[in-house]
Amino acid sequence: MRSDRSVTRRQLVAEGAAALAAAGVGAPGREALWLWSDLLGEAPVAAALDHGPGSVEPEHVISYAAAIARRAAGEPFAHVSGWAGFRHLTLRSDRRALIPRPETEGLVDLVLARAPTGRVADVGTGSGCIALSLATEGRYDQVLAIDHSAEALQLADENRRRTGGRVELLRGDLCEALRPGSLDALVSNPPYLTAGEYGILDASVRDWEPERALVGGPDGLETIARLCISAHAVVRPGGWLALEIDSGRAALCAERAGASGWTDVAIHADLFGRERYLLARRSDAR
Repeated sequence: MRSDRSVTRRQLVAEGAAALAAAGVGAPGREALWLWSDLLGEAPVAAALDHGPGSVEPEHVISYAAAIARRAAGEPFAHVSGWAGFRHLTLRSDRRALIPRPETEGLVDLVLARAPTGRVADVGTGSGCIALSLATEGRYDQVLAIDHSAEALQLADENRRRTGGRVELLRGDLCEALRPGSLDALVSNPPYLTAGEYGILDASVRDWEPERALVGGPDGLETIARLCISAHAVVRPGGWLALEIDSGRAALCAERAGASGWTDVAIHADLFGRERYLLARRSDAR
């Protein structure tokens, strides 16, 4: 794309779509249109129908061309635009945390259906998408968002301020910052891949999203096993554990949860029909 000449919105978006198509990006027309919308704060219809002033300002041509080049080079759309949608929220997204994904939205539904009130913690909060969704959709006395990464917590804080969600941010490893028996529910999307699986991920994930949020030890179960044990101490009797898991290890995750003292262990499918969520209860007996 050239940035040294006069161009209309429609022309600019068409050239952006052509550049994305040449790079093999799926749905290039839609992505080119939405990049314009996200970067310039203009409704997509304005670019599609060429509403507004005739020529695009030179600085906007330059910034849009740079965004198209980044996307064509393989950078995720959410990082290029700076935004990601999650349930009812629009959140900042960049390399500090995983990009919020539609599969994870179902985990929020499961928690809201079982523990819509009380005190809940999101462990490994990343962008804060789960915690902020619970805070804005539930009726909780307190929502805690915990992460070991200071960078991830900075991103979660930006999203907290943007959405106005009543969430308390804590830095710590898994449940170390929580008091025994203090939660009605603990929810997490923990790392659950092996190093080998991480190595063969699509470059759009492997090269741009944090490895620490994806790799869960040599067998992919190390973090989940630790979390099942530590969560059992901080969830009150009768409370809930809700985890996003790897569909290929669902049975193994259920075994780990049962061995850690959780009862009523159940696996639930995501919107694509894959075994994606683990739900379990803390026994009423202490």
